[in-house]
Amino acid sequence: MLPGILKGAIMAFLEFRNISKGYPGVQALSDVSFTVEKGAVHGLMGENGAGKSTLIRVLSGDQSADNGTIVIDGVEQKYSSVRDAFDAGVIVIHQELQLVPELTVAENLWLGRFPAKAGVIDAKELIETVRSKFREIGIDVDPAAKVSSLSIGARQMVEIAKAVMLDARVIALDEPTSSLSSRESEILFSLIGKLKAKGTVILYVSHRLDEIFRLCDSLTVLRDGKLAAHYPAIADVTRERIIAEMVGRAISNIWGWRKRPLGENRLKVKDLSGPKLRNPISFTVRKGEILGFFGLIGAGRSEMARLLYGADHRHQGSVTIDGVSVSPNSPRAAIGSGMVLCPEDRKLEGIIQGRSIEENIVISSRRHFSPLGILNTKREGALADQFIARLRVRTPSRKQDIINLSGGNQQKVILGRWLSEQGAKVLVIDEPTRGIDVGAKSEIYDILYDLAADGMAIIVISSELPEVMGISDRIIVMCQGRIAANIERDHFDEHNILTAALPDKSAASTS
Repeated sequence: MLPGILKGAIMAFLEFRNISKGYPGVQALSDVSFTVEKGAVHGLMGENGAGKSTLIRVLSGDQSADNGTIVIDGVEQKYSSVRDAFDAGVIVIHQELQLVPELTVAENLWLGRFPAKAGVIDAKELIETVRSKFREIGIDVDPAAKVSSLSIGARQMVEIAKAVMLDARVIALDEPTSSLSSRESEILFSLIGKLKAKGTVILYVSHRLDEIFRLCDSLTVLRDGKLAAHYPAIADVTRERIIAEMVGRAISNIWGWRKRPLGENRLKVKDLSGPKLRNPISFTVRKGEILGFFGLIGAGRSEMARLLYGADHRHQGSVTIDGVSVSPNSPRAAIGSGMVLCPEDRKLEGIIQGRSIEENIVISSRRHFSPLGILNTKREGALADQFIARLRVRTPSRKQDIINLSGGNQQKVILGRWLSEQGAKVLVIDEPTRGIDVGAKSEIYDILYDLAADGMAIIVISSELPEVMGISDRIIVMCQGRIAANIERDHFDEHNILTAALPDKSAASTS
């Protein structure tokens, strides 16, 4: 009998039967079986590398299982492509978005199925049809806009709208709220409720336990590619039990904040402004300090980080590290001055796709031990192995293509790149644990605490208020491109921080 099937139970609409999938050097899935009833929202949880993404790829037709079967509404599916899964009514919205940047929103939504009359596409009608649908489901995005001009959150809403418009029978959502504002998340939750009422099966992959308990009817937990637990009713499980099933151990305090002595000012920013941050801002970060930046989407946090790092052009302002000026508009100069950045968008701006884990780790630091341009492959390999072990990157080999890693492991590799950089003094990390499981979060926080203890000045930008409150020594709240509050840890208060972040209600203050 399959897990979750009881005598007299209603026949499951979606079934995974003994799914196994292996890659060279790693068994991603081993004999995974569970079921989901029609009209149910089913949570799928597990650490990064547990097999969630592989299972989703098998469901979408992007990968073929080595063994096992997927059954939808009693019909055994035999995919040979993503198109076959699409024709079966399956749509997967991946954490790494699949939109075409240079096409408009409307063109992306109709891609591959453009309505045409006598072979001619009416672009105006296309846009108006999408605009009408967006109005109906409550999405505020211009259908005529190029996807490249949209924020990550807006792009996520476009992906979700696409699934709704296609009237899918099974929708898999992989960390759907990771880039969404609170308002956008509420729109998504409303859409999920409507889809559920229509009988759509929602497979909801998330590390956010509050969302799992709010939305899901049932839950499956994977660990090391195997079925760790299956709960036909979400009411039958606790948060603590889920975490223990995910990581194989209890985690009592995910944040693990450590008090440490703070030194003199290491980073000084004065009157910094740019194209997307027009209100000049000033602040300092001390040696050993973790400074959190919080704000709603569009508040200017990521824009501030890019100006600091020289990725965007400064209009004005100065940045100094240990009293030495950092040249503007040059990431190379920022790195040379001791500043490193882990960007918000790992896929587009963090990892080097098509290259190995080893290359992604050593790409910046290799200049230190290859001064004549002759690669020292032995030292590079040893350095990569050192940080793969230290950061517990789950991979069969340092030669593995980084794109095959989970998002959490990709983030660890980016951190490894900068940890291997000699002379790094300031770390700016934007959304450090987006899409990362509970166990890996604790590991990343421990790394940040260790770096701070060694005197590094750290800026953490996060849209998750519990995270920024949990790990920061001080929080700067941004609103509409300006600093709205500067709060010491002893005065952290969730209500006051959120109030400061709200437009037109913020008042600059120092506690």
